[in-house]
Amino acid sequence: MLDFMLGDFMVRATLAGVGVAVAAAPLGSFVVWRRMAYFGDATAHAAILGVALSLAFSMSIFVGAVVVALAMALLVSSLTGRGYAMDTLLGVLAHSALAFGLVAVSFLSGIRIDLMSYLFGDILAVSREDLAVIWGGAALVVALIVWRWSALLTATLNEDLAHASGVDPRREQLILTLALAITVAVAIKVVGVLLIAAMLIIPAAAARPLARTPESMALIAAAIGVLAAIVGLRGSYLLDTPSGPTIVCAAAIAFAATSLFRRRGA
Repeated sequence: MLDFMLGDFMVRATLAGVGVAVAAAPLGSFVVWRRMAYFGDATAHAAILGVALSLAFSMSIFVGAVVVALAMALLVSSLTGRGYAMDTLLGVLAHSALAFGLVAVSFLSGIRIDLMSYLFGDILAVSREDLAVIWGGAALVVALIVWRWSALLTATLNEDLAHASGVDPRREQLILTLALAITVAVAIKVVGVLLIAAMLIIPAAAARPLARTPESMALIAAAIGVLAAIVGLRGSYLLDTPSGPTIVCAAAIAFAATSLFRRRGA
């Protein structure tokens, strides 16, 4: 019965979208709280270089994307505070990584690659193996967040408070960076590198006006992300539009709705 269900491409696509939303939305709450939007963007853009290296060395695209995304995140962390404004540094690294990735792909002779599927996602082509990777990565990200929730939250709120509580902010930053790299790697197939940051930020931003506590914001963000994935996929099927961008559009509509709710409640 399960094999029959997973044979339907729309079922696989929906499960993939839900898996990415479950990982990205709660993690996106920390991205929003820490004002790390550009950080997520830089990590996502670096993933295309990971794809090129994976294809060149005949290795798993997931592994290559995780390694390069993690390397980018660590590079950004190490260069922070060395004379460059954060937005300038992230802008340079994000666009440089994307450009080098695209150039590297052009050198892959004899390898057929649909570049658009990696840039904007190709959720309708998700296979059972892709689903296993997506849900395995999502489970790992959720487990990391749940395990380190209190420490991550303390380090996010105040570094001095974190030190006083015996929490190392740099260690928590590293854990958050690892979770971000894994999320980017599993989301490539679904929304592509250019839209991953949107799925990290928009559901969390949409959840903010509705949440009373950090925990409720993470849960509401996950619910909005899942709803956006389902509604976006259905909308793309009915309107014959690209699935990844349509999912992001659904999340953006949710953000507009909650922003309106906040204004009326103010």
